[in-house]
Parts: sequence; C-alpha cells; structure tokens
Amino acid sequence: MIIVTGANGRLGRMVTERLLAHLPAEEIGVSVRDVERARDLGARGVRVREGDFTDPERLAHAFEGASRVLIVSTDSTGETAVRHHRTAVEAAAAAGAERVLYTSHMGSSPSSPFPPMPDHAATEEALQRSGVPFTSLRNGFYAASAVMLVGAALETGVLAVPEDGPVAWTTHADLADAAVLALTGEVLDGLTPPLTGPEAIDMAGIAEILTRLTGRPIRRVVVSDADYRAQLLSHGVPEHAADLLVGLFAASRQGEFAPAGPALAELLGRPTTPLADVLEEMAARTA
Repeated sequence: MIIVTGANGRLGRMVTERLLAHLPAEEIGVSVRDVERARDLGARGVRVREGDFTDPERLAHAFEGASRVLIVSTDSTGETAVRHHRTAVEAAAAAGAERVLYTSHMGSSPSSPFPPMPDHAATEEALQRSGVPFTSLRNGFYAASAVMLVGAALETGVLAVPEDGPVAWTTHADLADAAVLALTGEVLDGLTPPLTGPEAIDMAGIAEILTRLTGRPIRRVVVSDADYRAQLLSHGVPEHAADLLVGLFAASRQGEFAPAGPALAELLGRPTTPLADVLEEMAARTA
C-alpha cells in the first residue's frame, strides 16, 4: 500500500488522483487531519485515515501496512516543522515502509535566508539517519507562488517587489506526476537533482511576460526589503508571513532557486510546463 499524507492539500490531492489512474484504489491510502474533507476519496475505495504529525499514535494507524509513504511537507516553519517531519519519518520507518519519500525543495540548505529551506535540510538529515531507503524530491519553486506575488500588478500596472534573482518556477501538476513515478517505480533514490521547470525567470522577466500577454505595460519596480515588509504589514499580512516573503527574495538574490535543470523533463518523458503558460491562465481569469 502507498500512503500519501496531506491529501487534502493541493499537491497531495494531485498525487492521489494520479495514483488512482495507475493503481487499484485498495492499494492507496491517505493520511489526513480532516477525514471529512477526504470522504470522496473513501467513496472511491481509497483507505482514508486520520493522521497528524503531532500525534505518533495516529500516524502509526494511518501508516499501517505501508510499503511506501509520501510525506508532504507541512506549511509550518522552524523547529515546529522539523519536529513534525521527523515524527512522520519515524512513524513511516516504524510502520515498516520500504521507502519514505519527502517533498523537499531545490533550495534546501541549512544556511538559506528563506525559512523553509533550513527545515528541508534538517528533514533530509532525518531521512538519512532513518535507516530506511528514501527519496527526497527536491522540487522546484511552485509557479503558483509567482501568481500570488504578481497578481496585484495586473490591476496596478506596477510589479513592486524587492531585488530578486532568477527562479526555476515549476507547476504542481508536473511535480505531482514526478512524485507518482517515484512512488510506483524505481526512478529516484536519495537526494534528487533539482526537479524544475524549463527556465529560470526573475521578476523583470515576469513583468515582460505579463506585458506581452495582456497588451498592457507592467513595470517592474525595485523596493527595499524594509519597505516591502512594511507594505505587507499595512495590508494585514502577519509578521511571520511578511518575514517569510522577504526571506524568499533574499534567497533568490543569492541564486538559491536559479538552476533550471533537465531532470524533471527527463523523468516525465515530456517537456515541463513553462511559467508563461501559468501566467497566461492567470491573466485570462482576471481579464
């Protein structure tokens, strides 16, 4: 049985849906905090069990009989995130899983200024110490994050964000396909190469794409980290979230999300989705 955690989230649900196209439903299980939200999966024959990274006993039940477990990283950061991930890794190993897979990040590093990256690095250390074969999927930066960062520019005509660097934006759909291949085959082991989209694009490049797609000029303006943070706070963004976004730009300036390698396309056996396609869909929705 293959177990997917976080199956009520965007990536976890995509992976589960794709597994259903490859395997009998009775060979798939999900570990979710809210069982009611996964009721539709249960109706299709998927084993749905409550699992929480704060509760080892519930995880033991959710992971029972697992041959492979995909641990989808949580949306928390810092010691809380690392503790949650370690608990999940330990529970998967205790359940007898033959392989543990984890959704890491191409920028995984203990020294990154973007808070989730040290968390991923610490989780990868836990995987290496677990004694169980593992795959750490070093996913590219979600293209959905680019949509979130630039959405207001379509209304204002100004993309005002801190100094940045190129990012190898990657779609959830491509990464879900890669996760399914890793769960059902023998294609990836250990720390993977960066699994990214086809090119690295900075905010100036995004502004150019949006200008071309909409026919309206989108001007890229550089603001200081401090001014950007203050602007976020003035719009009601919590401090920890504002610091997270400032850290994102700081890390991108250091080139942490820039390598756009061929590994994902080679794994999928097809071209990966360019960011322009994602932005075009966004522009069409807001037109």
